Amino acid sequence: MGRLGAVTDKPFLYVVVCAAGVAVDADELITAAQARNWDVGVIATPQGLGFLDAAAVEARTGYPVRSAWRAPGDPRPLPDPDAIAVAPATFNTVNKWAAGIADTLAVATLCEAYGAGVPTAVLPCVNDKLAAHPAYGASLERLREMGVAIADGRPEPGVDTFPWERVLDLLPSPSPS
Repeated sequence: MGRLGAVTDKPFLYVVVCAAGVAVDADELITAAQARNWDVGVIATPQGLGFLDAAAVEARTGYPVRSAWRAPGDPRPLPDPDAIAVAPATFNTVNKWAAGIADTLAVATLCEAYGAGVPTAVLPCVNDKLAAHPAYGASLERLREMGVAIADGRPEPGVDTFPWERVLDLLPSPSPS
């Protein structure tokens, strides 16, 4: 199944969005992924959902923004992913994911992706005080051991924008359709 029920030949990318201030600009990641030939579906953490304009994301992608589990018997609104980009990834999501605490659709999807062998990359957005917590470093190490590619979420010196495309650079390039 593809965009709004149509069949698509493009590889499918899940973009997982967490509740960080930069998430209001997640459209930059969606646009960049589409320019690289990905068909995109967005899954937000429950708190991350509040940072997105869900109607605008749906208009851009052709898919509903997911944040909660579907009811039994409801159709799957997104195809299976060929890859997953997690950006911005918060302290909370990184730690829960590494620990296997699948209490939200977003984190459960990430935990299942490991078991399914789906290439996954993460672009953290964590302040220095939280990053200093020992659980965070241990969680990043656990994710690396799981094969998750981790990008540096800090902007270049003198640049104020979040480096969205770094997460895409760590994923396999989709083949042109």
